[in-house]
Order: sequence, then structure tokens, then C-alpha cells
Amino acid sequence: MTKKQEQQIILLLGALQGIGPFSTDMYLAAFPTIAQELNVTIAEVAYSMSSYFVGICLGQLLNGPLVDRFGRKNPLLIMLGLYIIASIGCSMVNSVEGLILLRFFQAIGGSMGMVANRAIVRDVFPANRLAQVFSTMTLVMGIAPIIAPSVGGFVVIGMGWRAIFWVLAAFASLILVLVYFYLPESRGKDRSVSLKPKAVLTDFYSIIQNRAFIGFTIVAAMNTAGIFAFIANAPFVYMKLLGLDERTFGWVFGLNAASFVVGSQLNRWLLKYHSSETIALRGLLVQAVMGIGLVLVVAFQYLSLGSLMALVAVYTFCLGMIGANAMALAIRPFSKNVGSATALLGSFQMGAGAVASAICSYFDNGTAMPMVGVMAGVAFIGLLGLWFGANHIQPYFKD
Repeated sequence: MTKKQEQQIILLLGALQGIGPFSTDMYLAAFPTIAQELNVTIAEVAYSMSSYFVGICLGQLLNGPLVDRFGRKNPLLIMLGLYIIASIGCSMVNSVEGLILLRFFQAIGGSMGMVANRAIVRDVFPANRLAQVFSTMTLVMGIAPIIAPSVGGFVVIGMGWRAIFWVLAAFASLILVLVYFYLPESRGKDRSVSLKPKAVLTDFYSIIQNRAFIGFTIVAAMNTAGIFAFIANAPFVYMKLLGLDERTFGWVFGLNAASFVVGSQLNRWLLKYHSSETIALRGLLVQAVMGIGLVLVVAFQYLSLGSLMALVAVYTFCLGMIGANAMALAIRPFSKNVGSATALLGSFQMGAGAVASAICSYFDNGTAMPMVGVMAGVAFIGLLGLWFGANHIQPYFKD
């Protein structure tokens, strides 16, 4: 590939990955408005976020074998179409149950982007560049969580919450067109890959036999759990506890998200001098300290906008450093069944996000403690995962 072609692929894959953050972050500010119009509680609206996480988790397990069997591009186009249809459906619902169901199907379609883009990166780039490429993609997709809440807030105020899903459908339609015309097929059909349930399960089982994969997947999953524990509870903490309005919430949330992007770009520079394992370890240690700080601030009733933003900013900065390295280390051993490997990785990540959100909801006590408690806990679990993975690194496939 020429440098221009490489940059074009990374840019498009980053935009494709941005569908996920837009789908979760853009309607956060609309939770109170949706709850009021559908005559339900904010907690009931939050189930539409949980159903999205479940759909992302299950969808990746479905889509992984598909991209190994039928290639990367055609399944991606079909699932983008499903995402667009479900998004339009979300804009027309009259019940929270309908919203929850359609968000599930929206996630099934959107999950293909997460599977296909990681598989394409593994197809196209050498193993020793994976972490760097993932960090570069984060720079592109990192724009989404920065601007999505603000855009969502403006759309809700100007056109109502239903318009958010029309915007998502339009964004996915643009991505579909770009994929069709500009994304080359990185791996053709492979008829040796069976889609029979027994064969798929056998393939998944062979992947989880790799202990390094399990260890680094735990790191990546806890990274995602920390992100989504914050995302799912940020509207309540910022808007209900701290009294921010929808527009201000969007800007504040965006500033916290910006630190994630800064961390991912610092990671690109650090990779020139340190291994992915070393960077991830240092990031996890600082993340754990920030998690403890958040727990103490809430426990001793020192929670304020300034303290929360500062601690979360450093916490998410570390997440940006950890994520790309954990993903690269997890999928690096695989080549033939990379679609299934990335599907398992992504499924564990989204499953961890769903569980983290559910734990926060279950222990809801009207304070920020469930959120910060989960954010602290996953950092320590991530440290254990890193230790396990680093002690079971097996020889990787050579490019």
C-alpha cells in the first residue's frame, strides 16, 4: 500500500468505529426528554442502553464467523443497512419497549463495524504495528464521544429527541457509501470456514484456549467496563446531582472524552520506546489510583464539578493509553480466524460494559458511589488480567 492508501483506510475504519460512540453518547442528554414523552422513568429509558450493549455483544459473535466466511466488505454493507433501518425505527417508537427492542437490532447491525474494522487492520497491517494503528484510529473515532453529547443536546433542543436517530441513520448511510466505493476487500471468501453451530463453537473454543488472549481480553474488557460505567451514569451524576443542563452536560462530557483521545495519541509516541505491556501496566496503575480518588471524593462528600472532571479526565486519559495496546496484544496471535477472535474480544468488551452498567443500576442509591465504585474495581481486575496475559504470551504469528 502507498502511504495515501494506508491513511485512507485508517480514516475510513476510524469513522466506521465512530458509529458506536455516536450511538451511545448522542442520546444521553435526551434521557429526561425521552422519559417525559414516553411517560416512563429515566431508569427505564436507560434499559435501551443496556439492550444496545447486549445487542453489540451478541451481534459480534454472529458477525465474526460471517466476515471469516464471506469476506469483510459484503457482510459489513448488509449490517450497515440493518443499522440504518433500526435507527429510523427508533425515531418512530411510541413506547419505551419499542425503543429497547429496536436499539437491540440497531446494535446487531452496528456491531459488524467493530468486528470488520479490527479484522481488516489485522489483515492489512503487520503485527508489530497493530497498537499504533489502533491508536491512530482512536484519533479519528475519538471525535465522536467528544462531539456526540453536544450534538445530541443541540438536536434535542432544536428538533426533539427523535431527530437524533435520523442523524444516526444519515451518518451510517454516509459510511455505507464510503465503504462501498473506497474500502477494498482485504480478505476474500473462505469456503473452508463453516457456519454450522458446532464448527463455530469449536473455533471460538480454540481461541479461548490461548491464555494470552484471555489475559489481554480481560484488560480490554475492563477498559470498556470503566468507560461505560461512566457513560451510562454520567447524565444522572452531572445533570441530577450536579445540576447541569443538557447543553452544558454535552460540553463537559466532551471535555472528559477529549482526554481519552489525548491518551491514545500519547500512546503512539510511547510505543516507540516501550512495549505495549509496559504502557498498559503504567496506565492501569494510574487508573487504579484515580479510581480510589473518585471513591474517596464521593465517600467523604467532596464531590463537585471540578473534582469529578479532573479525576475522570486522568482516568479516561489512562483508558486511551490502555485500550489500543490491550486489543493489539489480544488479537496478535491470530491470522486465519481473526474475525472470530475480534468478535470474541469485542463481545467480551461489550458484555463487560453491559454488566458494569447493570451493577451500577442494581446498586443505585441516589449517589455517584455505584459509578465510581465500578470504575475503581475494574482497574484492579484489569491489572490481574495484564499479569495473567503477560505470563502466558505465546509465540506470535510472523508477518
